[in-house]
This record gives sequence, C-alpha cells and structure tokens, in this order.
Amino acid sequence: MSEGIVYQNKDILFKILGKTYKEKSFAAYGIDLPPIRALLPTDLPKIAANEKSIDNLFLLEDGTYAIVDYESVYKKANKIKYLNYIARVMEKYFKENETFNLRLIVIYTSDVQSAESTFETDCFTLRTEQAFLSHIDGEAAFREIQGKIYSGIPLTDNDLMRLVILPLTIPGTEGKQSMLERIVILAEQIPNEEQRIFTLSGVIVASDKFINREYLEQIRRRINMTQLGQMYEKEKIEYGNQKAKEKAIEMAKSLMDEGDDLIKIMKVTGLTEAELLRLQNGRWSFEVPSK
Repeated sequence: MSEGIVYQNKDILFKILGKTYKEKSFAAYGIDLPPIRALLPTDLPKIAANEKSIDNLFLLEDGTYAIVDYESVYKKANKIKYLNYIARVMEKYFKENETFNLRLIVIYTSDVQSAESTFETDCFTLRTEQAFLSHIDGEAAFREIQGKIYSGIPLTDNDLMRLVILPLTIPGTEGKQSMLERIVILAEQIPNEEQRIFTLSGVIVASDKFINREYLEQIRRRINMTQLGQMYEKEKIEYGNQKAKEKAIEMAKSLMDEGDDLIKIMKVTGLTEAELLRLQNGRWSFEVPSK
C-alpha cells in the first residue's frame, strides 16, 4: 500500500483544491453537514513525530471545524489517532469562547460495512460521524456521470463530490486502482476547467492512502500533461521558494539571537536589509513581502 503522497506534493494539491471546495457539501456521502467554507491546511502542531497528517480539515459555513478521515478498515486503536487530531486542531484554532465547535467525520471505504461510532471512558466520550461508501453503487454512479459528460450536461457539485470518492466505493486495491484510472481518463473530458482540475486533484488526494505508490506515479505522469499538471508545477516552484524563504528567516533569527550584525546576516541568508529590519522589529509573519 502507498505510504501516502509526499507531504510537499499533498500540500500543493490541497492549495489547488482549496480554491474549488467552497460551498460544496458532503450530502453525496450521506453526511448532514453545512456547506464547506474553506479547506484548511493540515500542517498542524505535531504531537508525535511519526504521526501522519490529517486527511482533510474543513471550515464549514456555520463556523464549525470538521476533521475528515478516510479508512479502509475499522480499528479501535484509530480512536487514539483521532484524539491526537482533535488536540492538534484545538491547539491551533480553539479560542476562549463558547463558539468553537469541532466535528469528526470518518468516511469508510466499501471494504467496511459497520463500525462503532462512540468510544467512552470515565474521563471523555469521543463521538464520530460516519459514512459508509459501501452504500454507493460506484459503477452506476460512474456511468451516470459519464453519460452527463458525453451528453454535454453540466456537472453539479454533487456529481463532483461523488466523482472524487468513487474509487473508494470499490472493494479491494485492484478495483480502486482501476476506478481511479477510469476517473482520470473521464475527467480529461470535462469541458469546465475548474471542475476538471477539482476532479483530478480531489480523486488523488482522496485515494492516496489506498493505492500503491507505483500506480500513483503512473497517474501523476498522466496528469502532468493536463492543465492541473501545469498548475501543479507552478505551485511547486512557489512552494519551494516559500520554504527557502522560511528557512532563511529561521537562520536570520538564530544569527540575530547570537548578536551578529545585519551585513553578515544579509550575506549568509540572502535577505534584504528591509526584510531583516522587519524581522528585527517583530513584524515578519513568514510571508514574502509584497514588492
């Protein structure tokens, strides 16, 4: 099985997805949630060095935060993982008021038919909201959406949300991989560019835990020829530049703490005098200053 998309690659795909998730809903999965306001970054405070990142974190229209995790098996031990996720989200977003609300959504692939939704001890109760994709006829949904595309009928947000999780409605690794390939081919026929990009990026993010790495690499090479591939490369360059800038800022902070002068720090880090002065005055927020 895949160990997941390399974090940098997933971070970039999330950035692309974030532009198109707004106002979509989870109704296609049988989950009653308010529409999505934003897809949030998953680079939350780490609790364990070997912990994997949250699959998805959303801000909903009613101000609620929603952790969404995909699973192909049910394990009670996963509840520990969910508690870590909750702690990370609350560490970053919880404020001392009564308006904070957090929901935990677990979406099970068609390999799971049932699962316990509640875990209780004397000190806490953990409640998960569950969706079982086994109730979705993946083949029928694929044919329905395929028929719309070939007939020139515009796809709805509900169609798109179903499309990105269709591989997870098929049992077994081989079945999921086959459906993923079919969706990538079909997505290339979607005339609306925004919908095409959403489908390609969304289906890979949703499936990356369940498809082997070699197969994902084949899909990655295929989409590199699409508009998503061009957008991905642009975001990848910007991501690399931003990370290099952040590394330079951390180095500059360290040198400042050691009392080095600005000229030496400029030579070592490549930052400008204006950038260093902003950092020195506490006005740097890890963003590249606008020119």
